[in-house]
Amino acid sequence: MKRTLATLQTGRAQSRRPAGFTLVELMIVVAIVAILAALAYPAYTGHVLKARRAQAKADLVEYAQLAERWHTVNNTYQGFSLPVTQSPREPGATARYALALDNVTATTFTIVATAQGDQAEDRCGNLSITHTGAKARTGTAPLSECW
Repeated sequence: MKRTLATLQTGRAQSRRPAGFTLVELMIVVAIVAILAALAYPAYTGHVLKARRAQAKADLVEYAQLAERWHTVNNTYQGFSLPVTQSPREPGATARYALALDNVTATTFTIVATAQGDQAEDRCGNLSITHTGAKARTGTAPLSECW
């Protein structure tokens, strides 16, 4: 088999072709990943805050019901205490809200969930519920978003 000048040049050109990605291609991929991360991370953290808030709301409502049962039996809210003072209440879980009774009298009570740690960044702030079922928050978000 006889090699011509054309096949030698073609063979050399093919052997010199670099393998892999160029720097421009790599930078385009990095830019796309950065844009996706910039959009996804805030949505993710917002969802996490909302999920933790939902747990605290469930705990507040449950403890308000316990207080009502106490009142039904004892005809007063005095003497009632919360079974757990943190939310979530599972053993070993990181406390996202501190739960406390406030303004306890014979006829009234307020249960307050105070945001702690990363949860303090939540726009709803601290949550509370009263003996009448009135729900409140200390943050800037609308009440309908928080409760």
